[in-house]
Amino acid sequence: MISAKSIIRVRYAETDMMGIAYYGNYFTWFEVARIRLLDDLGTPYRELEEQGFRLPVLETKAEYKQPARFDDEVEIKTFLKEMPTVRFTIDYELYVESKLITTGYTSHAFTNLEGQPTKPPEIFKTRLNKYFPPKDRQLNDA
Repeated sequence: MISAKSIIRVRYAETDMMGIAYYGNYFTWFEVARIRLLDDLGTPYRELEEQGFRLPVLETKAEYKQPARFDDEVEIKTFLKEMPTVRFTIDYELYVESKLITTGYTSHAFTNLEGQPTKPPEIFKTRLNKYFPPKDRQLNDA
């Protein structure tokens, strides 16, 4: 398993009149955390794009347990629990003052520039091998 941590501060523009973060902003925060995870892995999204890969979102879900509010510092923990194949899922946990407020996930696929599914680049798989021992890996031919 691979994990990363990101911190965002809830801006006033991200809240409603009650000072509560608008639910749609959580998906933007997921993206912030996902980009950080890829950076931490040494495979920045920009480099994947330059190599002709895209990672479209196929599915997403968020479960809101408590609201984030204006000026809260939100810690986003991001997890990649399985070796990515063509399709993979990233899980998220959001905390305010160590209290879990939201959980969620996004599912993605590796595609080429024409939008056709493709295997992850070899450099990506090589960098992730150290996080997923052979017995924990999924088949990379999926």
